[in-house]
Amino acid sequence: MVVLSGRAVGRATLARQMLVERADVSAVEAVGRLAGMQGQEAKHPYVGLWSRVDGFAEEDLDRAVADREIVRATLFRGTLHLVTAEDYLRFRTTLAPVLEAGLRMLKERAEGMEPAKVVAAAERILAKEPLTFTEVRDALQGEFPEVNERALGFCTRMLVPLVVYPTGVRWGWPANARFTPAEDWIGKKLHQKEAQGELVIRYLQAFGPATPADFQTWSGLSKAKPVFDSLDLERFTDEDGKTLYDVPDAPRPDPGTTVPVRFLPEFDNLLLAHAKRQRIIADEHRPAVFTKNLRIKATYTVDGLVAGLWTAAKKRDVATLTLTPFGRLLKKDLAALEREGTALLGFLEPTAKTYEVVTGG
Repeated sequence: MVVLSGRAVGRATLARQMLVERADVSAVEAVGRLAGMQGQEAKHPYVGLWSRVDGFAEEDLDRAVADREIVRATLFRGTLHLVTAEDYLRFRTTLAPVLEAGLRMLKERAEGMEPAKVVAAAERILAKEPLTFTEVRDALQGEFPEVNERALGFCTRMLVPLVVYPTGVRWGWPANARFTPAEDWIGKKLHQKEAQGELVIRYLQAFGPATPADFQTWSGLSKAKPVFDSLDLERFTDEDGKTLYDVPDAPRPDPGTTVPVRFLPEFDNLLLAHAKRQRIIADEHRPAVFTKNLRIKATYTVDGLVAGLWTAAKKRDVATLTLTPFGRLLKKDLAALEREGTALLGFLEPTAKTYEVVTGG
């Protein structure tokens, strides 16, 4: 079996992530290629697309959301993701076991709750109008006064196919957004047939080469190896002797391929899609990025690996991007980060009059 070096594996994934070269594609095609984007907070997929799509503009994603071609919904790992409407319809049933298993987190708070009855009530309530989850919980509490209100809301979030209702605010959705039934919003029915094999292919096209454990980490599904073994996939070995699976004829650039600096938003899926993440971040840097309160900080890459953190802020008419490097930066890399960072500030803060990129401690 062909052995792929860590650098070769990293370059292959970066190419599929459109981070070796920005792609000339629509927002819908980009989100589809990525098999969805972590959408914990509304702003971050916009930044992720800006770093991946040539000429991406904020209104490109706004338009796709308004046209109901892209939706924001609870999906992979039971978290909010931005996905194409077609992918949501195709894979919601496949991922239902992940969402159903999430109810176990409720433990004693689920006492007295009958999920089927809660789902039926929630569907009836939400069919009338889009509601925030505070409003959903309040309405359900009136029907199930003996059940924990948080449990009622969580059951609805996990078991009822919903999408986040967009508004005219910047980045598409307010912090306390409303939810609405997915099938009503998209205008089509969910696919009822499970399609885990298809989902594995889509995962590898976006994040491969990879292991079944990597797919499980990304999707939340379990026992994936038999599915991998049933598919017509190529097999490689990594430097530790583990078998890596990949779709035939997928891009696997030369390990020496030059990779430009790139800025990744908070919660970027590239940092969440593998059980072992050395292809994108060294183990010693992970504590600085993955916080104890489950946030994943915004990062930048140099030569294809996470090399530091970034934050952006605007004060009066000045927009500032602050870099926090994990080590010493070469002059050429710092210059590249300053160029790319200034362009990013222009995207984030278009009304600013001055843009500054500074290096913090």
